[in-house]
Amino acid sequence: MRLEAEQRTAGKTSALRREGRLPGIIYNKKLNVPISVELRAFDRVFRSQGTSSIIDLEIAGEDYPVLVKTVQMDKRHRLPLHVDFFAITADQPVDINVPLDFVGTAAGSREGGLVDMQRREIHISVLPRFIPEHIEVDISELAIGDSIHIRDIMGLFPTEATILDDEGLTVVTVLAPRAVVAEEVAEEEEEIEPEVISKGVEEEIEEE
Repeated sequence: MRLEAEQRTAGKTSALRREGRLPGIIYNKKLNVPISVELRAFDRVFRSQGTSSIIDLEIAGEDYPVLVKTVQMDKRHRLPLHVDFFAITADQPVDINVPLDFVGTAAGSREGGLVDMQRREIHISVLPRFIPEHIEVDISELAIGDSIHIRDIMGLFPTEATILDDEGLTVVTVLAPRAVVAEEVAEEEEEIEPEVISKGVEEEIEEE
C-alpha cells in the first residue's frame, strides 16, 4: 500500500498538525530523514496495514519500503502526534510482530468452556521477503483445559524466521466454565473458614 510523504525541517511540528499533517521520521542504519504525511491518509493506511505489513512510502518521487515502528499518541484526543517509519532493505532482517489468525471453534467451547486468547501476535526476526501476512492457528481440537504454546506453532512460521518470544508462552487456552470455577472457589472458602474460627478459639483458650 502506498503513502505519500514530504521531507520537512526538523521542529515546527505544531504548525504541521494544524495543517492536518502528521510529523514523522524515516530511518535505518544509514538513513534519518524528518518527514510529514497527511494525517487522514496515514490513518487509512495504518488501519489497513498495521505494524506488520510493508508500506511503500513515496518521498519526492522515490519509493521506500517501510514498516511503522512507533506511533506516539495524544491519549486525551486519541490522535497520532508522531510516527516513526523504519526503512527496510532486502538483505537486512527486521524485528516484527506477526498477527495470529485463530480459526475453528474449540471443542471445549461447546461444553461451556471459555476460549482465552492470550497472545494475538508473535515477535519474530526475518528478512523482509519472508514476512508472513499472518499465521493461521487452528483451535478446533482444544478441549477444556487444553492450551497452545508458542513452541506448538513454530512450524507454521517460515523456516527463515527466528522466534523472539519465549517458546513456552501460552497463545490460547480453554478455561473451565465460569459457573463451575465460581462454585469451586465458594467451596474452598467454606472449607477454610471453620479452620480460621477454630484457630481463633484455641488462641483464646491458651490466653485464658
